[in-house]
Amino acid sequence: MTRHGARPLRSALTAPIRRFLMLTVLAAMLLAGAPAPAHAATPGELVDAYQAAYDNPGLAVAVIDGDTVKTVLRGHDGDGNPVTPRTPFRIASMSKSMTAASVMILAERGTLDLDDPVVDVLPEFTMNDPRSRAITVRQLLSHTSGLSIRTNNEYAFPPPRSAADAVAALADKTLDAAPGTQFEYHNTNYSVAARIVEVRSGLPFGQFLRTELFTPLGMNDTTATEGCSDPSPGLASGHEVVLGLAFAVPEMPGTCVGNGGVVTTLDDMVRWLRFNQGMPDAGPPGATSLPLSAESLEELHTPQPGAGDYGLGWEERPDEAGVPQPLIGHGGTLTTWTGDMVFSPGTGDGVVVLGNAVGAPRLLSANLLAARNGAELMPTSNPLTVVNAVLLGLILLVGALLSLAVARARRWASRRRAARRPRVVLRLVPLTLVTVVGALLPTLIGVQSGSVSLQYWIVAAWMLPLLALFSLTCLVLGAAAVLRRVLWYRRAR
Repeated sequence: MTRHGARPLRSALTAPIRRFLMLTVLAAMLLAGAPAPAHAATPGELVDAYQAAYDNPGLAVAVIDGDTVKTVLRGHDGDGNPVTPRTPFRIASMSKSMTAASVMILAERGTLDLDDPVVDVLPEFTMNDPRSRAITVRQLLSHTSGLSIRTNNEYAFPPPRSAADAVAALADKTLDAAPGTQFEYHNTNYSVAARIVEVRSGLPFGQFLRTELFTPLGMNDTTATEGCSDPSPGLASGHEVVLGLAFAVPEMPGTCVGNGGVVTTLDDMVRWLRFNQGMPDAGPPGATSLPLSAESLEELHTPQPGAGDYGLGWEERPDEAGVPQPLIGHGGTLTTWTGDMVFSPGTGDGVVVLGNAVGAPRLLSANLLAARNGAELMPTSNPLTVVNAVLLGLILLVGALLSLAVARARRWASRRRAARRPRVVLRLVPLTLVTVVGALLPTLIGVQSGSVSLQYWIVAAWMLPLLALFSLTCLVLGAAAVLRRVLWYRRAR
């Protein structure tokens, strides 16, 4: 997943995690074969097909057609309550569109310019790289600042607790590329942007969102948290789903301020999309003005220099779902939540998908729009079901074989008590390799992006729990088998 907007599995997570998941999905698709085409045409049928494939416990979906909004609600929240249009969901990286809008509000007021260097509008911003002084506010919002997972591990524990902490954590970091020369989706860009809003407005970021954006739009059930796992009023837990079984679990701790911390409802997200579509009635009854001009909204939606299809908190989706002109959208995924939003500037069509477990919401968005336009639907299937089934089989097989090796360690050693030590060492190599693989496999999630860290064990435990369990099986039982063989061999000698 090299681009944030180009794949169905999306998130507030950065490039290495998305790339690993995409490779996993592609492998599973080869194993699963091509699924049968979907023929469902109504929004309800499409949502049902998606829920059956991805086992999302709760879904809230809206299909917008100008002044008409059709909602489809399925399932329950983490507390077992039926999903309603006012059920809170974490929307992950869809929050970035709101952060970018907040910066644009300040730009309209003349408080800053998008092309100002960040060091001029945020004096506390410093890095161990002189090139960082050239980063502009626009480059933060378009992910072309040069910040990268390769030089700034966003999954370090404990994570920064606030936007100010996220900025301070960059003091000893370097850039991976000169500003403006490379696109890399990196959440820290938006945490820095949130800190700019705080410093230039004099308000905490969440309060600025509420007073300057949410309240003027009538989004009264929308709040923002700084941490990805921070509690929010009325918010139940999201879910892990493994082989069709859903478990309500807390979200993985992380820094979400500015980049993924908004908690909202389907009703409020419809208001947000209608505002971005330029609908004059997007605000609450009696509202005389909206937070941003049409020109500023267009700037937010427009792809930026060096960013490919990415704008400012939004992305352009050319020629998708049978819509002739480009669509504007953004998705988001945490480890227990996922969602997508997309609209057509030309037709007034739009879709919002909110789910309380991980899935492929962009696929559902595309099919809902395709059905409206009479275009061909994309198949709805979940290749991770195959991945998890394979992992479960490996856990059982490897667990049984390694348990046998542990149990028979004494017999193994007694048969080799007269063997020379180099030969014995060679006999231990396979089990040692299994142990090493178990220890390192989760750390390789980000290897394609040059990021390898033991802390990816934590990410794997939340995102692919069966991968973490398989690795733990290899590590623990493999090490136990090697250790028992060595000990019994020494006694036999």
